[in-house]
Amino acid sequence: MLQDQKPLVKTTLVGDGAHRVVFLHGLFGRGKNFTNIAKGLRPEFRSLLVDLPNHGDSAWTDEFGYADMADTVAAELRESFAADGPVDVVGHSMGGKVAMILALRHPELVRRLVVVDISPVGAQESGAGRGEFEHLLGALQRLDLSDVTHRSQADAALRPEIPEDHVRGFLLQNLRHRDGGFGWQPNLGLLHAELGVIGDWPSDDVAGRTFTGSVLWIAGERSDYVQDSDVPAMRALFPRTVRITVRGASHWVHADRPDEVISALRTFLLAER
Repeated sequence: MLQDQKPLVKTTLVGDGAHRVVFLHGLFGRGKNFTNIAKGLRPEFRSLLVDLPNHGDSAWTDEFGYADMADTVAAELRESFAADGPVDVVGHSMGGKVAMILALRHPELVRRLVVVDISPVGAQESGAGRGEFEHLLGALQRLDLSDVTHRSQADAALRPEIPEDHVRGFLLQNLRHRDGGFGWQPNLGLLHAELGVIGDWPSDDVAGRTFTGSVLWIAGERSDYVQDSDVPAMRALFPRTVRITVRGASHWVHADRPDEVISALRTFLLAER
């Protein structure tokens, strides 16, 4: 059930090329996180940057579910961006799981799939991510916004718990003026409460399904979200998978190494086969 009157899925178009590609962001991100990548893919590509539910300018919901999110994105694509045929889909982290489930549940909408630094396994199996985001979102919830009058105050208050400038900057992009003060644009309470679900892989929702299209897996060298032990699970669901690792990149591969990601996307998505 929706909790506000925002669109269920807010989208932004970048470019007007013939090749259509959809970008799905990670936890506590928004579609605009991929703006530089989308601009780098011009002029050949037309990119759709999606704010997933409970993020950016999209509506909040009462609960979190990957299948629901994938089905929501599918309905949006079927009505507009993919109305003329299948499109390419790129997803990072949480958005990578949405992209995978979208391809498995709605393969007629997806031509090629790119998964950035996430695997189709649960956090307990992979050992990645849950503790990191528990810490980050917990720090945001502990921040008392009632006394914050400038963004710099929030930045200073978060620095002891989140010393990495680029991580704080990524999180603080979600701080917005609200009712005379500041508030979080994403649904922080729900996302923090549902971290267990977000870190899991909803195998029951894709049971017996495979996606037979081409898939590119992009991992960050300094990230542990994609491991060698995940490969059997990848290939069981996505048999036509190519895996690359971007040197020097953390979990936020596209932010750390945008030129390498743009090059990889261009090569993979423009390939004849």
